[in-house]
Amino acid sequence: MIYMDNDYTHGAHPSIFNRLIETNDEGTSGYGTDRFTENAIQMIKEAIGREDIVVHLLSGGTQTNIVAITASLRPFQGVITADSGHINNLEAGAIEAVGHRMLSIPSEDGKIYAGEVKSLVDQYWNDNNNFHKVQPGMVYISNPTETGTIYSKQELIDLRHVCDQNNMVLFMDGARLGYGLVAETNDLSLADITELCDIYYFGGTKIGALFGEALIIGNNKLHHGMKTIIKQKGGLLAKGRALGIQFEVLFKNDLYLELSHHAVEQAMRLKKAFLDKGIALRYEAYTNQVFPILQNSQLEVLEKSYVMLKQEPVGDNHRVVRICTSWATDAKVINQFIKDIQAL
Repeated sequence: MIYMDNDYTHGAHPSIFNRLIETNDEGTSGYGTDRFTENAIQMIKEAIGREDIVVHLLSGGTQTNIVAITASLRPFQGVITADSGHINNLEAGAIEAVGHRMLSIPSEDGKIYAGEVKSLVDQYWNDNNNFHKVQPGMVYISNPTETGTIYSKQELIDLRHVCDQNNMVLFMDGARLGYGLVAETNDLSLADITELCDIYYFGGTKIGALFGEALIIGNNKLHHGMKTIIKQKGGLLAKGRALGIQFEVLFKNDLYLELSHHAVEQAMRLKKAFLDKGIALRYEAYTNQVFPILQNSQLEVLEKSYVMLKQEPVGDNHRVVRICTSWATDAKVINQFIKDIQAL
């Protein structure tokens, strides 16, 4: 079977494993104070073009979300998110478990928009009894979203404006950020995201690393005590070098962009194949996720060879399916997948 239900189904890019082996016998200090981590952080700063930011390396997305949200909010504040947001649906109540409620907004495309956020926030502040309620303190977005869509620069500027007006933090979950940066419809750079978001992270787990996320903090009000919070939440690795080495490799010669381009190219080939066959797509996405609406009989045929993520049914005879490409997707596999689509 060929696993295409997610973008972390393979191990890591060979160059990462090779580098881990090459450096295995070298002793270093721990907890992210090693030379590999320090160099990786400097490389990330150079890629962004900012020396005044703070970068921390953590092992996974849920852990990074907990750390970022805990560091940013007061105990009585909650997080505005799309109802499809990862923290709202796929993290087992992790954010609620550290004391912050989800304030969800219904979303058709995985995104939330400034007008919707303003409406929710205005409703809170115009209520004379708001002290009984959870205060909106953060806007959480994913880029790309759970539906493969991405935010434009103007949409991010608009969200930034609402956050500034209401003293809220803007936080971007970038677990798949590399794939978003290379999408043909993207107009955001790392520098733009750093300027417009108070805090965000660049995901490595889904873009070639064995594990790892780079938490990037542009708002200096959020720097204080961050490493202690990381320690408290179980995120400070004694062997921090394991993260540093991986991000060194990903940012050397922009490997993360090369891998992201490959994944998106393969996804767009699949997208075209489905459309050419007359199979509609649930979302208009240009990243590494494709969401065809398959007849049940078509799905049954494809499931003989491919593992895909089955999502909501559409009527009695169709179902939305998510297909993910990744840095590890073989173009030859996509060649065969296209032939199988054509034969449906």
